[in-house]
Amino acid sequence: MDYFLTEEQQMMRDVAREIAEKRIRPVAAHYDETGEFPWPVVEAMAEADLFRVFIPEEYDGMDNGTPIMNMCVVTEELSKACGGIALAFAATGLGTMPILVAGSDEQKKQYLPRIASGTLAAFGLTEPNAGSDAAGVATRAVLDGDEWVINGTKQWITNGGEAEIYTIFCVTDPTKGPRGVSTIVVEKDAPGFTFGKKEDKLGIRASATRELIFQDCRVPKANVLGRAGTGFINAMRTFDLSRPGVAAQAVGIAQGALDLSLKYSRERVQFGQPISGFQGMRWMLADMAMKVEAARALVYAVARWTDSRPKERVTAHSAMAKCFASDVAMEVTTQAVQVFGGYGYMKEYPIEKYMRDAKITQIYEGTNQIQRDEIGRGVLVASAAND
Repeated sequence: MDYFLTEEQQMMRDVAREIAEKRIRPVAAHYDETGEFPWPVVEAMAEADLFRVFIPEEYDGMDNGTPIMNMCVVTEELSKACGGIALAFAATGLGTMPILVAGSDEQKKQYLPRIASGTLAAFGLTEPNAGSDAAGVATRAVLDGDEWVINGTKQWITNGGEAEIYTIFCVTDPTKGPRGVSTIVVEKDAPGFTFGKKEDKLGIRASATRELIFQDCRVPKANVLGRAGTGFINAMRTFDLSRPGVAAQAVGIAQGALDLSLKYSRERVQFGQPISGFQGMRWMLADMAMKVEAARALVYAVARWTDSRPKERVTAHSAMAKCFASDVAMEVTTQAVQVFGGYGYMKEYPIEKYMRDAKITQIYEGTNQIQRDEIGRGVLVASAAND
C-alpha cells in the first residue's frame, strides 16, 4: 500500500530506495564486518538532498510541514538495506530535533542549513548512570562570563566522533532537579571536547557509537537552546518526535528481512519443491508480512498525527509506534533466520545481520519497558479525562 504519500514523499522514497539498493546493499556486509563509518554512502545521501527532508524550507530544507513523516519514509527505505548505515541519517535527525524544538531563529539559521547540506548531528543525553533515568544526568555546565564550561561524560552516543554538531543535555542548576537541566549546542572543535573509544557492538556496526568527554569544555553562552532549565522538557519533546523514526527503522529492518525470506523460500528446494510450497512455510511468511504491514500502518499514522499537532504532546502514541514496531522487527528477523535454516545462522548469508541490527531498536531512545510505562500512563490519563 502507498499510504497516500504526497508526490514529494514519493520522490523522497524513490531517491532513498535507489541509494539503498545501489550504494548501501552492495557494501553493507563490509561495513558490518569492519565497523568503519560509511562516509562514501553518507556523502551520497547528502548529494541526494536526503538530509533536507526534515529541515524547514526557510532553512534550506525540503520540509513544508511534514518533517516526521518525511523522516520515516526515508529511514524505512534506507534501513531495508542496512539499519546501521541508515543511522547516519536517522541519528542526525535525532540530534537536530532539539534545535527544531527549542532553537531561536538565529540558532536555526546558524545550524540547520549546515545539517541540510549533510553535516551530521548527534544527540547527547545518555550517561553511564543516566540511561532510562533521563532526569539523572550529571554532566555539569557552569556559566563563566559569556561561556558555558562543561564537565562530564556522555555514553553510547550515535554518530559520536563523526558528527560536527551535538545537542548536549547538562545540569546548569543542580538545586532544581530535572528543572535544572539545559540543552547546549557543542561543536566538534570546541576546546575541551574529546571522544572515547568506538564501541564494538552486536549490531548496527556501521554506525559510530562513542563516549563524549567534556573537560572544561568552553562554548558560547548563546549556545543554550531555549531558556536555561528547559532541557528535560526539550528531551521529552524530542523523543515524541524522534521515536517514530526509530519505529520506521525497525519497519525497514523487518521488511528487508521479509523480502530476503520470500526470495529464499522461492529458491530453496527441499523434498523436490521450493520450500514456499509447504503450507507451514507460507503461514510463517504470512504472519511476518501481516505484522510488518501492521507496524508500518501504526508508524505512518503516528507520524502524520505528530506532524498535524506540532504543539501537542503525543507521547503515548509515539511510544506505541516505537514499541510495537521494534518488537515486530525482532520477531520477524528471528523468524527470517528460521526460514533460512542453517544458512541463516552463517555470516556468509545476510539475514543474521538483520536480527542483530533489530535488537537495538528495542533498547535505544527508551527501552520498550519504558515505552510501555509511557503508554500505560497515557491511556490512564486519557481514560480519566473521558470519565
